[in-house]
Amino acid sequence: MNMKRFFDEYQTLAFLQSLTAQFKENTNVSSSMKISVNQNCFFSITFTHHMLLLHKCKSPNERSFYMHQAATNFWSVSLLEHHIEAALYKHQGKLPNNFDKTLPTLKPSALQVFRDEYLMDFISSTDAEDERILEEKVVADIKNFILRMGTGFCFLDNQYRLEIADEEFFIDLLFFNRHLQCLVAFELKRGKFKPEYAGQLNFYLNVLDDKIKLPHENPSIGIILCKEKTNTIVEFSIRNIDKAMGVATYRTTKEVPKEMKGILPDTAELVKLL
Repeated sequence: MNMKRFFDEYQTLAFLQSLTAQFKENTNVSSSMKISVNQNCFFSITFTHHMLLLHKCKSPNERSFYMHQAATNFWSVSLLEHHIEAALYKHQGKLPNNFDKTLPTLKPSALQVFRDEYLMDFISSTDAEDERILEEKVVADIKNFILRMGTGFCFLDNQYRLEIADEEFFIDLLFFNRHLQCLVAFELKRGKFKPEYAGQLNFYLNVLDDKIKLPHENPSIGIILCKEKTNTIVEFSIRNIDKAMGVATYRTTKEVPKEMKGILPDTAELVKLL
């Protein structure tokens, strides 16, 4: 049955045309080159990858997006499934941010790296109720966290210490992103976004750029990761800040929609693993 569905779906050129549309913004690449790249994506993933895409994706455009991401980022089947469940197709590039003003040249790349919601499927909702416990869970399973964040992240430290005027301050999580060539600070918040969070993060980014950033690196980026946000409040909070930042939300295992239950491990199993 799977083979028949695979044949029925891909016997025409319609899907290849959909996959080609993923590259339409690159006008310097010829049509023949685009088709060659798309064919490479198609043949670079396994039959199991293809079956997952056929069963889970609702449209050809969505399927072609994940096919390209899986092929170019060398995703395993389980990681591909995670990103489908996390709705990366809908959330990539949607991060509320001030990159227009702060990262005019890096904005397109930065928007591809970050998204406006993350599925933290290795953390239970109970663990996420306390910021320090949430941070401990992330650090304990930093490999999973990095895989969920996107490509190019290197973990530097948690509770990264900054000393200013004989006072100590601590950044929750500090990373370096190889693609953006910059430090990325994550601040974890268990509740709803508040405007004062932007001021705190702006302070951290000023210190990082002045004291930690190397001369050849790009300005640091800050991400506030919280349970809830109102985009209008976020917009007013970061509009006139001159350091690059965005605000994303996260959801945990117990918040997975009903139709996804049975696909991800349940909370009790995850607690035992952690």
